[in-house]
Amino acid sequence: MKKIVSVDLARRVRDLPPYLFAAIDRMKQEAVGKGVDVIDLSIGDPDIPTPKHIVRRMKKAVENPQHHRYPSYEGMPSFRQAVAGWYKRRFNVTLDPKTEVLSLIGSKEGIGHMPLAFINPGDVVLVPSPGYPVYPVATLFAGGESHIMPLLERNDYLPELKAIPKITLKKAKLMFINYPNNPTSAVAGRAFYKEVIEFAANNNIIVCHDAAYSEIFYDGKKPLSFLQIPGAKDVGIEFHSLSKTYNMTGWRIGFAVGNAKAIFGLGKIKTNLDSGIFQAIQEAGIEALGTEEPVLEKIRDIYQERRDVLYAGLKKIGLEAGKPAASFYLWARVPKGFTSSDFVAHLLNNAGVLGTPGNGFGAPGEGYIRFALTASAKRIKEAVERIGKVL
Repeated sequence: MKKIVSVDLARRVRDLPPYLFAAIDRMKQEAVGKGVDVIDLSIGDPDIPTPKHIVRRMKKAVENPQHHRYPSYEGMPSFRQAVAGWYKRRFNVTLDPKTEVLSLIGSKEGIGHMPLAFINPGDVVLVPSPGYPVYPVATLFAGGESHIMPLLERNDYLPELKAIPKITLKKAKLMFINYPNNPTSAVAGRAFYKEVIEFAANNNIIVCHDAAYSEIFYDGKKPLSFLQIPGAKDVGIEFHSLSKTYNMTGWRIGFAVGNAKAIFGLGKIKTNLDSGIFQAIQEAGIEALGTEEPVLEKIRDIYQERRDVLYAGLKKIGLEAGKPAASFYLWARVPKGFTSSDFVAHLLNNAGVLGTPGNGFGAPGEGYIRFALTASAKRIKEAVERIGKVL
């Protein structure tokens, strides 16, 4: 009789919580299967097409047989030069393309690999919560321990660095921060970044700033780069993505920039685990980074209209929410009598509107729901009307 091999999952996999957005997608598919017209405001996946000039560059690059071979691990020199040029124009930050820029298969990949480069079992990573679920998961995979830094409304969703115990700081090696913030849409100012730099220098901690939403901003108020602050490059790196800025989520291209030693460590992991980004996509990335400002302003205008419709609509029906200055998320309080998960289920089952439960981003997110501005203003208006009827 044939014997079937039975091997247990690795502990790191068994200990994983369900991936938030996979669970939400299953909820959506079940509702759609029942014939529900779902207005999906859950996942931050832009519905606006990639700009045409980027697509044209990609079509041309795909036909180049030189791009059909293995790409360079660190990224094409021309792509890394384009990243450095963009940082100089946008933030007036000077980067060495050879040592301070690394291409990524989307910023998620780089964030996920960063702890593998620097964390040993028992080391601590300082993780914001509510926050992107990849921060603690990447820490778990590296054998590290996450120390949660609560992001609370009363603190403008900035972590209280002074509240971190000294015994924890002795074991801490990395700290993740993320502004403009997902899920709260909070932004950080110069004073906070100065505090982070001093804190990291005093405690020998590498700062990993996730800046994926820096180019989705409103009312002309441009967010800062962490690297604009003197001393930042001595203590950390910044992760960036072309996904949100240029509506290229499916293309999977991003980059990390900053401290050369940190970039080198992350690059060592990547050279052993992946073979780089398809060079035709890097060519398209070069085109994207040279996009003229009016094209990006048009995209931001679309999101700003949606933000205004959703913010005003929720306020009118009695849901408390902050008005985002950046990102394409709106972070709202759930009504009394509901948990975050209960309210998401209530809206999906009774209104056909799908949001993301705040507690899915960590325990401090309980009591909130995140809505993404990834549907048309017309559909967002309809979503508000539906929600108003079931409150």
